[in-house]
Formats: sequence, structure tokens, C-alpha cells
Amino acid sequence: MKLTILDRYILKRYLVTFMGMLLLFIPIGIMANLAEKVGKIIDNEAPLAEVVQYYGNFTLVIGNLLLPIFLFLSIIFFTSKLASNTEIIAILSSGVSYGRFLRPYLIGATLVAILIFMMGMFIVPHASIGFNEFEFKYFKRGRKDRVTNNIFNQLNERDYIYVSSFDPNRKIGYNFTYEHFDSIQKLDYKISASNIRWVEKDSVYRLTNYVKRKLRDNDVEHMETKRRLDTIFTFKIEDLTPVSYVAETKNLFELNEFIDDQTQKGASNINAYVLVKYKRWALPIAAFILTIIAVAVSSVKRRGGMGLNLAFGIGVAFIYIFFDKVFGTLAEQSGFSPLLAVIIPNMLFGVFAVYMLMKAKR
Repeated sequence: MKLTILDRYILKRYLVTFMGMLLLFIPIGIMANLAEKVGKIIDNEAPLAEVVQYYGNFTLVIGNLLLPIFLFLSIIFFTSKLASNTEIIAILSSGVSYGRFLRPYLIGATLVAILIFMMGMFIVPHASIGFNEFEFKYFKRGRKDRVTNNIFNQLNERDYIYVSSFDPNRKIGYNFTYEHFDSIQKLDYKISASNIRWVEKDSVYRLTNYVKRKLRDNDVEHMETKRRLDTIFTFKIEDLTPVSYVAETKNLFELNEFIDDQTQKGASNINAYVLVKYKRWALPIAAFILTIIAVAVSSVKRRGGMGLNLAFGIGVAFIYIFFDKVFGTLAEQSGFSPLLAVIIPNMLFGVFAVYMLMKAKR
């Protein structure tokens, strides 16, 4: 597809304004966050190197979530200027259809959508690790980043584990139970211990007050006890209770494997993990929807000018975020489908985009 002078002109304005919006608002976001949390940083004596790294990760994590909104506002800004200078009237009067006028915007939206996709799937997950670890280390002290009491996990169809409590810092679980069932779902053997500890230097699990009960033929029970036993299990110590933000730290392929694994285990919070996955796919789509709405709103010259268009744009952005949060919360805390939680806001705004586009064409 060959780009014409019109395509290059609009596309250049599109990308330059978008980058300018990022360079303007991201530093403002960092300064606002720093002003709010500088007291905690000083009180907790956070090292300067960790603070700098945190705000680098903060830029990637928060910036990626807001990229469609920045895109939306930047399109309203420069398209309103085109309309106020009667450039759009001149373009359409020369015989260019509204659909043809929209083409460079869609090309720009495609480029931004690719950027959002690559960041969300592969770059931001890595940044999310450091971002969340810093948050819980210095800003959320005393708040748990995972469930630590009454942890039950299904490892596969035959193996189940349970601990009454888990200390993630010491990597130790208390009142440990491991149950293995045979092919007909009859209990084969059961291991219990007062605690289970991961010994990293030896890469083994250390069980204290180990007891193993095995059922033999005719339901005769064989018992084996030891004061301490070092052994190997197929699960990782993190499997006992993953951090609440674990899905955010995994790239596209790791997240798919993690969701499959958690589904097999029957994890109770699987909806939260699936929601993260679908939101990553929805953000690039939102770039197209918001682009169409922004062009339709700002391509018409109004008495209120750019200010009225920007006010409308900010209102639409807040409504979009509101719907996204409401349906996301429903999916995480109830049986509401994560797929519908992502589709409904985009579908509603997609319908609104088509309506605004038809109205602008007239």
C-alpha cells in the first residue's frame, strides 16, 4: 500500500502528537507518584538504585495500560486543530471520502496496537516483577501479597497438598499433608509433617516429624515415621501459594502454560489469571475503537473548539476505564466470565464508535 502525501501528513501528525503526549504525561505521572510516596521511600530507607529501577518499571507498567487513552487524547488534540484550521473541510471538498480520510488514522492505530501488543505480552511482564516487589516491600508493608493460611492445592488428578500456613520469606509450610490416589481414586498413601521447608542449597524438601501411611491389600495400613526426612517432590515451593500478581509477571507463552496448569489444579482464583490474559489481547483492539471515536468527535468544527472536544474525550476515557474496572472486578470476585468482562466494554464502545462515525460522515 503506497502512502500518499495526505497519508504521510496525517500519519506524521498522528505519531508526533502521540509521542509528545507520552513525553508530557509520563513524567507528570512519575512526579505525582513520587510526591505521594516520597515519605514512605524515606521512612523505609529504600536504596536510590532500587527507586530508580522502580520508576523505570512504573513507566512501562502504567504507561502500557494508558497507551490507548494517550492515543485517544492525542488524536482529539491534533484532529481538532486540523478542523479549526478548516483543513479537514478542504480535504473532503477535494473529493476525498471520509473513509479515505480515515485510512492514515487506522494505519497509525495499527502501529500503536503492535507496540501495545509487544509491550503487554513480552516487555511489561518482566517490568511487573520489580514493580510489584518494590510496592510490597516499601509501600505495602504488612500487607500480604499472597494467601498464606489454609492452602489447598491439586497438583494433578491424583496428588493433593495442604498446609495450614505458609511463610514465603522462610519458604516453610506448617502442618503439611500430601495425599496420593490410585487410578480408581482410592487413597494410596498419605504423607504428613509438622512442617515442610525448602532447602535451596541442597535442592530438597526437609520434612519434620515425617509420617507416611500407606494402605496395602485388604486395607491394611503400613506406617513409616522419621524425625526428619530430606526428600524430593515434583511441585515447587511457589506452587503452595503464588503471589497475587503472578499472572502479570508472565509473558504470552508462560501465561498460557500457567493458566493451563492452574486449571488442572482447580485453582479457585483462575478467573483473575484468565482476565489478565484477555485484557492483554483487548488493549490493542481498544486502540482502533478509540481512534475511530476520537476522529469522529474531533473532525467536525465546533463552536467550543478544541476545549470542548478534549473535555468530551476525557469524559469518554473515564467512562471506558470505569466500565473496564467494573467488569474486571466482577470477573475476579464472582463467577462472571472473564471473556465477557473484556468483550462487553469494547463491544459497547465499538457500537458507539460506529454510531459516531456514521454521524460524522453525515
